[in-house]
Amino acid sequence: MKLHDLSSPAGTTHRKRILGRGIGGKGGKTAGRGTKGQKARRQIPAGFEGGQLPTLQRIPKLKGFTNPFRVEYTPVNLDALVALGVSEINPDVLVAHGLLRKKDLVKILGRGELSTALHVSAHGFSASAKAAIEAAGGTTTSVDLPFSVRPPAAGNQHQNR
Repeated sequence: MKLHDLSSPAGTTHRKRILGRGIGGKGGKTAGRGTKGQKARRQIPAGFEGGQLPTLQRIPKLKGFTNPFRVEYTPVNLDALVALGVSEINPDVLVAHGLLRKKDLVKILGRGELSTALHVSAHGFSASAKAAIEAAGGTTTSVDLPFSVRPPAAGNQHQNR
């Protein structure tokens, strides 16, 4: 037996009733839809609620917005700086060691222990990182941001500003 030999048992399939072919037989004229009214006419669209504003249109959309002027820093912790084994640390050194991308802004965070004095230059420092570096005898220097008032807008003209 093959797939093309399969068929339904006799009596299980029925011919579809043909509707709306004049008044001569069953299913003519109104074709089983009664008389007049919305249901006697064309198909009602999916989601139609009788003229009431549909659920899909009532639900809120686009809550909030993305701030196009957000300043994003790449975080680097103290334990990562210790692992480098370098005493002079600046963004260029971090880029060379793969901790930072070329134009990223860096912020030093305070996770980890310092035993040696480090001289760190970065765009930002957390209070705990600054305290730990200075307690170990190192220095912290803030690097100027590449923009004066605010960063260039991210995104495009369609974002909510």
